[in-house]
Amino acid sequence: MPRNVTRFPSAQASREPPRRREGDEDDGLDAGLPDPGEDLHRLPHRQRRGIYLLPNSFTAAALFAGFYAIVMAMGQRYDLAATAIFAAMVLDSLDGRVARLTHTQSEFGAQFDSLADMVSFGAAPALIMYQWSLHSLGKLGWLAAFVYCAGAALRLARFNTNIAVVDKNYFQGLPSPAAAALVAGFIWIMADSDVIGTHVPWVAFAITAFAGLTMVTNVPFYSFKSVSLRRSVPFITLFLIVLLIGLIAYRPPLVLFGLFVIYGLSGYALYGWRRFKGKSVSVISTSTDEPDERGLHR
Repeated sequence: MPRNVTRFPSAQASREPPRRREGDEDDGLDAGLPDPGEDLHRLPHRQRRGIYLLPNSFTAAALFAGFYAIVMAMGQRYDLAATAIFAAMVLDSLDGRVARLTHTQSEFGAQFDSLADMVSFGAAPALIMYQWSLHSLGKLGWLAAFVYCAGAALRLARFNTNIAVVDKNYFQGLPSPAAAALVAGFIWIMADSDVIGTHVPWVAFAITAFAGLTMVTNVPFYSFKSVSLRRSVPFITLFLIVLLIGLIAYRPPLVLFGLFVIYGLSGYALYGWRRFKGKSVSVISTSTDEPDERGLHR
């Protein structure tokens, strides 16, 4: 006869996480805590799933600004089109910060932001520049516009797939919002001053090609991520900010375009300085054989 055996719950069953009741995720008490049944080694790479209204609203507004810029260019309102690109830049700079401050990061938000950037800072500036001036150059005109659009797409794809960041204080290549500011700023200046000449399409060609190619280079550009708003600053810093705001209010197209021209050239100056000093010019490493700062191989 079989012996009576007392059955105990298996170790696997004892480790099984308790089931959540409906509405438990809404009380906010366990927000940010790991699931008991989740692999702890995967926690650093975990991202929340879901759609959060606040940060994605800023992303949707940036997307609308990019689409609005294209519509205004079709109606030959190039000043409004350029202004909409700068508005998209402001909104794009806010969505990520809002998501981090409110702890509402999600994979959906990251992908939505990337697609919105492609429209607002990739397709829209290229189409506006072509509609405004490049069409007069024939094939060279639409080729320059395509180079810019393709450069923005490649820049965003590289940014999304690079995970081994060596120095977060620098971007690899010109960021797409800054490239869009170069193109839109030049259009805004020309539309504001009503300058017409045979040389303007060639200048537009040079600026568009420069912005498109610089986005896919390895030139380092300062990211301003190390700037802390909680840190005390000297009094002169606040005075310079007030002065800059006054200059932008006085001549927005000229000042904004000048600032982004300086920024677009600063990467090449930094690149040349690093090469002259014999330092590494690469800011992002995709190699799996080089150890990181903790001695681990990626």
